[in-house]
Amino acid sequence: MAEPEAAAERLADPDVEARLARLDELLEGLDAAPGPATRSAVEAVGLLTEVYGEALARVMDQADGPLAERLADDELLGHLLVLHSLHPEPVERRAARAVERLRPAVRERGGDVEWAGVEAGVGRVRLTAGSGCGSGCGTGAGDVTAAVREAVLAVAPELTAVEPVEVTPPAFVPLTTLTHRGAP
Repeated sequence: MAEPEAAAERLADPDVEARLARLDELLEGLDAAPGPATRSAVEAVGLLTEVYGEALARVMDQADGPLAERLADDELLGHLLVLHSLHPEPVERRAARAVERLRPAVRERGGDVEWAGVEAGVGRVRLTAGSGCGSGCGTGAGDVTAAVREAVLAVAPELTAVEPVEVTPPAFVPLTTLTHRGAP
């Protein structure tokens, strides 16, 4: 009787991230190295990426709506779908969802963040600082902007940038001017 094949060992998310980081290092090293062997290695990686992209496209062709959504919701698969221009969700929706995921953390620090849309390939967000946020809130506006930029570009690398939209606070009108009508 034949022994059952051992199941392929799966990678945990931190292991995937470590391999992706190492891959980036190796590819950067290849870019810096001259010679025909380097060109062949880079070409081999490019061809392999194209074939895997085609395989992923065929999977998505066979996936019904709910399965396609589940595949796109997986962080690693979602990134691969974006890489190969196969993601079923438009860039606007992916970016807005990334901002919504960050919103509770920004609000916890006394501010707020809202997705404002895309203009000419640039994602726009409205960032506001609350009364409890400032130098003592633990995270400056620059840190929040950087975190939002990173989160949006991770799910929507098609965007060329993510920039804050200026929020003009309403003009202050003293209450007495609204309730006092002047002398008769």
